[in-house]
Amino acid sequence: MLKYIIRRLLLAVVTVFGVTVVIFITMRVLPGDPLSMIYGETTGIYVLNEAELAAARASLGLDKPLHMLYLSWMGDVFRGDLGYSFWGDKPIMDTIKRRGPITAEIALLAILIAWVIGMPVGVISAMKRESFLDHILRFLVTFFMAIPSFWLGMTMILFTVLVLNWRPSITIEQLWDNPKDNLLMVMGPSFAMGIGLAAIIARMTRTTVLEVLREDYVRTARAKGLREWTVIIRHVLKNAMLPVITLSGLALAGLLGGSVAVEKAFGFPGLGMALAQGAVERDWMMVQNLTLLFAVIFVLINLVIDVLYAWIDPRIRFE
Repeated sequence: MLKYIIRRLLLAVVTVFGVTVVIFITMRVLPGDPLSMIYGETTGIYVLNEAELAAARASLGLDKPLHMLYLSWMGDVFRGDLGYSFWGDKPIMDTIKRRGPITAEIALLAILIAWVIGMPVGVISAMKRESFLDHILRFLVTFFMAIPSFWLGMTMILFTVLVLNWRPSITIEQLWDNPKDNLLMVMGPSFAMGIGLAAIIARMTRTTVLEVLREDYVRTARAKGLREWTVIIRHVLKNAMLPVITLSGLALAGLLGGSVAVEKAFGFPGLGMALAQGAVERDWMMVQNLTLLFAVIFVLINLVIDVLYAWIDPRIRFE
């Protein structure tokens, strides 16, 4: 196991390195640069002459060769210095520290909601296969899989505003500063993203439980006189969870990247919104560092999932 983890960590380093190269080159290949939003490349309003433009690019280091810019960026990352946003003139690390905990809280809460709803629905649907209840649950699962999370978010906001006369907070409240307001703030986005994921998990759980129910060891457990729910919990669910864990891990990595549409619907300034805004404004440093952060998170989550496989299913061994 230790050798496997070491190999995966080495592979993770190579993967993250590849991501940094791709995003760095992509941001330079795309037309325009941060200054294009000022001197008028897209707006047609030029406020800098050629000399001023050259001086501005030199002050930002944009006139250096690409390999020098890349090495300078990597050197700053290893020192823990992610630089400054071009537009806000604020440290990018401060943006991550301010928005990151809320984004992580929403992602984790969305996964929790998805598991609490999706797992029982999937198990019950499998146990009551082809019954009236199964058809109702499958209809609801398909329905919520088809609903965009941002539409559900906007519907929730309209309901709370028009019916309950309550409006979501427009300021960021950290959990350790104001737990009540923080939970009120994150519950909406978490539920909007979690309910769709719950439908997917329910669908996956139903499929895997039905497959496991056909195994010989399940029939043996039933032949011993064990209760049906005991068989499900001890023998079926544990083996049926592996695909669900993989799906949940990938979903968590995506949610940590933020859902721009849901954040837009709730007016929530998360990391996803910061990344999208940085791409539109050609804020190279913001895009590069946030993409690097998401890549590292994605790689680490995949490593944790692989380790969980061996812990949940003793038959799995990594050489």
